[in-house]
Amino acid sequence: MKPLHVIRMVCLMLLSAPVCGQSSLQVGQPAPDFNLTGVDGKRYSLNSFREATVLVVIFTCNHCPTAQAYEERFKKFTRDYAAKGVAVVAVSSNDPLAIRLDELGYTDLDDTYEAMKIRAREHEFNFPYLYDGKTQETGRAYGAQATPHVFVLDNKRAIRYQGRFDNTEKPTAIPGTNDVIDAVEALLAGKPVAVAQTKTFGCSMKFSDKQVTVAREKESWKQETVNLEKIDEKGIAALLKNDSDKLRLINVWATWCGPCVSEFPDFLTMYRMYRGRDFELVTISADPPEKEEKVLQFLQKRYASNTNYLFDQEDKYKLIEAVDPNWQGALPYTLLIAPGGKIVYAQQGTIEPLQLRKIIVESSYIGRYY
Repeated sequence: MKPLHVIRMVCLMLLSAPVCGQSSLQVGQPAPDFNLTGVDGKRYSLNSFREATVLVVIFTCNHCPTAQAYEERFKKFTRDYAAKGVAVVAVSSNDPLAIRLDELGYTDLDDTYEAMKIRAREHEFNFPYLYDGKTQETGRAYGAQATPHVFVLDNKRAIRYQGRFDNTEKPTAIPGTNDVIDAVEALLAGKPVAVAQTKTFGCSMKFSDKQVTVAREKESWKQETVNLEKIDEKGIAALLKNDSDKLRLINVWATWCGPCVSEFPDFLTMYRMYRGRDFELVTISADPPEKEEKVLQFLQKRYASNTNYLFDQEDKYKLIEAVDPNWQGALPYTLLIAPGGKIVYAQQGTIEPLQLRKIIVESSYIGRYY
């Protein structure tokens, strides 16, 4: 497992070097046109915003904590400047196949087009959100370096500013600079932009050449140790008490349970997404104790290096009472337990993965932002 500070360094960096040898477009250069599909199903190009005096193009994405931290400011900026002839368009140029699971530790959604639709709907984006992830042609043409990376275009669609939105990442903080706002105000007043270029701070662009890192991550899972231990009622009580400082996800399952087997990969995905945070996955098999080897083989085939237990008794009613007296006994059964033992989620039957990921990432123990 990579330490959290290493994961953060990979995902979030102060960018001073070009990505993949591609430099950002410079101030004064004409903005490249594009022809991209928005989350509303419509196609957009520069001509779609021909009525705007100023066009602000924001390269962003779903998964990046910095991008998420800026979304409300993007919305407020759009509201504040719409009547002044300023249009805003957001573009996601990340290739969804080039994002490792350990880079999704601050999100419930990946960067697919379908996930973009969900993000835009749930957060009520008031600007078009366009998908460039299939080819990344637009992101490469502009030389987008990180998410978010902002380009401000004048009425002739020449670039007059490029860089950060402002210099403060945290949503609740007051920014020390207002780089994009200052640039837009200058253009509206017919004045030159005083600070026309800044560096960007955020997650690196996930262009398709980074698919190799995803393949390496998957190979690394095969090297992780998979263990299975026996657990009794007393051990389960300790798990439920959760004296750790981590959000604990517990899944009770069995190899003979079809729905359990079908959803098991969803739990491993969450484990690999959030294990660099204050999160852990614990599984408890309800198989008979003598099936220990079968359970271990199942786990090994899936490289399940999380904490795994096998209940040490045949009496499944003792397991039920030990896990949760409110549980009626049907498998699978899932609990999410906060430090101190508070149950924040309980589900008999299969989970809805997106719903559970949202609960995890929006908990006070995890969170979407640094």
